[in-house]
Amino acid sequence: MRILIARWMVTVAAAAALVCGSAAAQAPRAGQAAAGAAPTKPIPRTAEGKPDLTGTWQAGGVSITGEAGAPPLHPLPPTKYRAPRREPIPYQEWAAAQEKTFTVLDDPTSQCLLPGVPRIVGMPMPLEIVQTPKEVVILYESFRAYRRIPINDKLEHPDDLTPTWMGDSVGRWEGDTFVVDVTGFNDKTWLSGLGSIHTEKLHVVEHYQLNDDDTLSYTATVEDPGALTKPWVTGSVLRRPIDVRVEEYECIENNPDNEHIRKAMEKEKK
Repeated sequence: MRILIARWMVTVAAAAALVCGSAAAQAPRAGQAAAGAAPTKPIPRTAEGKPDLTGTWQAGGVSITGEAGAPPLHPLPPTKYRAPRREPIPYQEWAAAQEKTFTVLDDPTSQCLLPGVPRIVGMPMPLEIVQTPKEVVILYESFRAYRRIPINDKLEHPDDLTPTWMGDSVGRWEGDTFVVDVTGFNDKTWLSGLGSIHTEKLHVVEHYQLNDDDTLSYTATVEDPGALTKPWVTGSVLRRPIDVRVEEYECIENNPDNEHIRKAMEKEKK
């Protein structure tokens, strides 16, 4: 079992965001290769001719100690592709003010609650994609989460959705890109890092694009008329971690006493 406690989860998630952000500044969008880079090899395809996304992927590898310059927990091969440029979340005035009131102890994942979409994709633990002609299933090591994404060309959702942590996902192929429409969220998750709140009006459109160097470019366009002034784009480049598979993850077993940590932080401020 890979030992991961909630406090460490908050740290590495933030570190992963920083890694993604620094890489993002080098190129404007996911799936775009570095200038002058030549294709490596044809992308694998299914019997139906679709890009084969099947396999284990990971968005970031960071040190388990959180120390700068330490070797990554899960080594990832190099890639010529870069994540989309990440801009600040365009919050409405009320949401921006509320965001500033949160600390890491308010993070839902510190209480072993699901990260939501798109945040879970950037977690520094692997995920596994299982692809069939009728649906795509994503199994996440983090928080034992999973998503079943039926393929529906009209991207139609059920009429009786109950707001949930991970939302309701429907996908379709647009050329070689797998597009996923996600809606039906509750307002209890964070979009990315510290205090990145949203409302139940959240709507996410994901794009998964398989690249010729055996990487997977991921882009998410986030809309929320209840909290944002305009759409926000985030994303990452997923790679195949070396000698890693999706393992058991038990957050509660390793979760520290948040109230004890909160009191310790208050004493440090005095």
